[in-house]
Amino acid sequence: MNKVRLGLTSLMVSPLCMGTLTVGPTQKNLPLREAADLMIRAYELGINFFDSAEIYGTYPILGLALQTYPEMIVTGKSYAVTAEEMRCSIEKARKELNRDYIDIFCLHEVENSAALKGHRGALEYLYEARQRGIIRAVGISTHTVAGVRAGANEPGIDVIHPLINRAGIGIKDGTVEEMIAAIQTAREFGKGIYAMKVLGGGHLYREAVESVRFIRQLGIVDSMAIGMQSEAEIRFNRMLVEGETPPPELMEEVAGTPRALRIEDWCCGCGRCVERCGFDALRLENGVVTVDRDRCMMCGYCARVCPEFCLKIV
Repeated sequence: MNKVRLGLTSLMVSPLCMGTLTVGPTQKNLPLREAADLMIRAYELGINFFDSAEIYGTYPILGLALQTYPEMIVTGKSYAVTAEEMRCSIEKARKELNRDYIDIFCLHEVENSAALKGHRGALEYLYEARQRGIIRAVGISTHTVAGVRAGANEPGIDVIHPLINRAGIGIKDGTVEEMIAAIQTAREFGKGIYAMKVLGGGHLYREAVESVRFIRQLGIVDSMAIGMQSEAEIRFNRMLVEGETPPPELMEEVAGTPRALRIEDWCCGCGRCVERCGFDALRLENGVVTVDRDRCMMCGYCARVCPEFCLKIV
């Protein structure tokens, strides 16, 4: 794949970024070696950009893959609030990646300027780490228009990872048009943009061709992160991002594996997952959790807080 410059950074990335959440413990939970081999195969197919986060539990997978291709470009993320919390997050990532530096490190789920202000200690530590060469670029991820605007107006932010798809699924505070306008502004301010949830967390998987084409034609997104669990999915999405039409047999293979949140019958109804869900997709009914599948973005974040391990994306 041809590489593009990510905003004003020095990073040259593939226009398709491999999201690693879907192979991790809250979703497919591939064995370490198998998951690392999938990352290696993605790199060999032209993808040099890999998205991860502390909550995903996939740093060790990438650490193993980096032993084969140390030039892979990796993003880490953290919910850290203070400088000390961010220091610990970065050191955890460096240890598990077995790497002295991280290409991009983001504040995770920054939803507005107040949230950015509340994480000022962590953000200042990121700036310091960038100056010391521990990280190469500072970013934020966000599900909101307000978050993109906050990132655009913060001079030290290099990269924004916003939620955008043709149907507006998962945008928490506005329309598709408003999100596009905010991304356009951020782009004009020199921010690198790599999109998330371009397939609406899986809801648009049968409209993948149109959905990826929509993002490509915006002309304001450097790369798009898509979670992939197999070589077939990697080949399929690579062709889409390059403007090609996948053959019918490949389309059928990929379309035949939809995902959904499974709630096991031993749910104790503690409600921690309901509190964690950022999309209001979970609720308690008669002492157990139920899911609104139209709202669920299949991120699997709820599974990380379940004390009984009864939630999983399958």
